Amino acid sequence: MRNHTLSTLVTAGLAATALLASSQALAYNQGDFITRVGVAHVDPKSNNGSLADGTIDVDVRSDTNLGFTLGYLFHDNFGVELLAALPFKHDIRLNGEDLASTKHLPPTLTVQYYPLGGTGAQLQPYAGIGLNYTHFFSEKSELGNLELDSSWGLAGQLGLDVRLDDNWGLNAAAWYIDIDTDVSLDGNDLGKVSVDPWVFMAGISYRF
Repeated sequence: MRNHTLSTLVTAGLAATALLASSQALAYNQGDFITRVGVAHVDPKSNNGSLADGTIDVDVRSDTNLGFTLGYLFHDNFGVELLAALPFKHDIRLNGEDLASTKHLPPTLTVQYYPLGGTGAQLQPYAGIGLNYTHFFSEKSELGNLELDSSWGLAGQLGLDVRLDDNWGLNAAAWYIDIDTDVSLDGNDLGKVSVDPWVFMAGISYRF
């Protein structure tokens, strides 16, 4: 009887140890690198302002492409992450007509907080705040030589990783980015356009 009890306790202890080890394998810890890759959708706000003293209404359309991030945890609960992507192309409606377009790259650096970092939670939410730099290029317009200046602005982020095993997971994230650009046509200043998009990304994550 005593041997049976001892055997049961040993088995239970080994099971608990294995469960704890499995749980800790999922934990985000200081020193981890996390990369995320997925489909990214840039959705500018509905009212992008007007140009030429209010005579030209501007509507910047949305676009979808491949996005990817690289993050590093310098603490169990805190990290930094850089968002990058393949170039996005946006059609631009002027007074309701498709008369212009532009491409842009939106690298965004955020400092992140992981409330469940250091634990074996399968769901790992995070939030971040940081700085965005948007570079516009390949501007085209039927009205003349269009130029959009680069933009600096604040960015906020919310995200969630669903851990599948020690390395792999599913990811969903959203950023709100302050993007304002000065616009000129044939060298003449037309005013400022506020893009201010939501960026949504869904895909996979990998921790190493």
